[in-house]
Amino acid sequence: MARPRRIVLVRHGESEGNADDSVYERRPDHALRLTEKGRQQAEETGVRLRELFGREQVSVYVSPYRRTHETFQAFGFDPEQIRIREEPRLREQDWGNWQDHDDVQLQKAYRDAYGHFFYRFAQGESGADVYDRVGSFLESLHRSFEAPDSPKNVLLVTHGLTMRLFCMRWFHWSVAEFESLSNPCNAETRMLLLGADGRYTLDRPFEQWRTPEPYGHIG
Repeated sequence: MARPRRIVLVRHGESEGNADDSVYERRPDHALRLTEKGRQQAEETGVRLRELFGREQVSVYVSPYRRTHETFQAFGFDPEQIRIREEPRLREQDWGNWQDHDDVQLQKAYRDAYGHFFYRFAQGESGADVYDRVGSFLESLHRSFEAPDSPKNVLLVTHGLTMRLFCMRWFHWSVAEFESLSNPCNAETRMLLLGADGRYTLDRPFEQWRTPEPYGHIG
């Protein structure tokens, strides 16, 4: 199996929803665009990614949301260098259709109190649901490594929560560990790097906003 040398996760640049969360009352979440600041963030990240990959081939998976597509487009890759696929399983956590601003603020407060992994939005998903579809995507990703011409680089353009859950699934973090971590900033990256021992390590940790709560030892 030709496993990639690096797997790079990128959160989209600043979106209209990041700048003004009342926009969810008027526009579908999946249709929100990047702000000018978000486009600039993505362009700056693109410069670093192009330097990182050089002329190596890259297998790219992009969430179907407009802001992730616009983020990838701003990276400025040579089309000959990439294999790109839209991957719905890397989408944002579904909140459910149109969103009332006051209700969203209330549900966010409930989620903070209940826990981001288990709390389910009234018409949408829980973090656990996103974890399950990320796990399904990982199975497909591992099968792609079996191809003899599989690129040595994989790039996922996705969302903050999805990035954390991808790493939780890959590294077998506990729910308590996941709950202690913050999302990366817009257009921020995390890299899984393949070591000489055949194991992947994260290039840098997610910011931790609290010490994980111990639920007892398993195993």
